Formats: sequence, structure tokens, C-alpha cells
Amino acid sequence: MKNLTNSFCNDYQAIKALLICQKQSQSDEGEQHSIYVESYDIGKNGNPINAHPLTYRETLQLSCLFQAAEELKTGYLRSRGVMPNKVLYVNPQLSGYAVWYTPSQEVPLFFAEALGITSGRGNVPAMIWKAGRNELMVYALKGNRKPDSRTKLFHAPFFNIYNDGRVCMGTVRINIAESARLEDFMGLWESYFWNSYFSHLMNEFNPVTENIVQLWQTQVSTDNAFPARVLKPTHLTLQNLLT
Repeated sequence: MKNLTNSFCNDYQAIKALLICQKQSQSDEGEQHSIYVESYDIGKNGNPINAHPLTYRETLQLSCLFQAAEELKTGYLRSRGVMPNKVLYVNPQLSGYAVWYTPSQEVPLFFAEALGITSGRGNVPAMIWKAGRNELMVYALKGNRKPDSRTKLFHAPFFNIYNDGRVCMGTVRINIAESARLEDFMGLWESYFWNSYFSHLMNEFNPVTENIVQLWQTQVSTDNAFPARVLKPTHLTLQNLLT
């Protein structure tokens, strides 16, 4: 039988050992358990040396390892197969986010009655989406080319959007699971956005260069491509969304 010990030793070298101690005691609330963790460095000869209480830095390193293992187990923001072409960036931590784009397209648009805009289908510009589990930001693009880090972003030409790109989802119930796969994650956010009702400007900020009500009255009553000339530039490029 082939001895594999050397193969393992060539790849990995022990550098740290942890000794977990438990103490039991009695109190008015019943039996209590307390844990003490002692850390050892590993010497040149493989023996434990330099015994010391687990430091704050070591605790953080250990926490990162456990978190990485948990993220792999949940599959949050993991693709089911080949990464979709529209994906631009993924941070798969449980508190992470995804950035993707969609080309110009015709979509269903719903407007609050008070705006005087008939709900219907209309053409919208290419868009950049950035979302975590509880928040969505959207921006517009000129043209349909897949953006790169230097691509300039424009304000998304819709109601319900703050000056910084954050979307006010109103009463929409957001339900993104911690185990949501990347494809489902993007699909859910797009569905939440397009199936919500556009109702008002945030802090009276008009994201286009002309009357936004008249703009969407025209878009839902014609087959016109979205007029890129009305988009307002932001001070951002795609790179700003990736940091």
C-alpha cells in the first residue's frame, strides 16, 4: 500500500492548535457551563508551544473561517451553473450583494392613479442593478453594450427612486431567502421592481431632464424606444458600485 503521509505533509503544515476547556458550576438558575479557549503555536518539531488565551485577532480569523463555511453551505448568491452573462459582480457573503445589468427592453409599468398615467407596457433604457437581501439600487445606461468599470451611470428615469439610486419599495413585501441562488435573487428583485406601483418623486427629485409624467404618458402609449437624451448623469461609474 502506498504511503500518502508525505503527500499530505507537503501541502499542509500545522501552525496552530486550540484547546477548548469547559467548566461546570451550580447557581440559582441551575447548572452553568463556561468555556475557555487556549491557543498554542506549533513549533518547528511539531510540538505545541507558547500557550496563551485565544486573542481577539485569532477569534476574528476563526470567525471568518466559520462564516465562509456557512456561506458555502447555504449557497447564497451562488450560481446554479455557468455565471449568467448579465452578472457584473457578486459578493456572496450573507451580508453581500450582486451587481448586474439588463439591456433596454419593453416591460409592464404600473402607475398610481393620482399621476394620471395609464399603466401599460413601455420601453425602458438599459439598467444597472445593485441589490442585497433588503435593499435595491438602480441606475440607467446609455446604449446596450455590456458595461465595464469605467462606464458612466445615469439616474434611473422612474418615480420612487432617491437621488443616490436607492429604490423606495413602499409596501412591497421583500422576501429574499438566505439560501437564494443568484439566478433567483436577480429574478426576484426585477419582479419586485417592475410589479410595484410608481407613485411619487423622492424628495421632489426629478431624475430626467423633462417632465417625467409626460415622458411616461408617451412611453406607455407608443412603441418608441426610450429617449436616452432625457437621462441625467450621476457622478458615478460602475466601479463605484463594486467597492
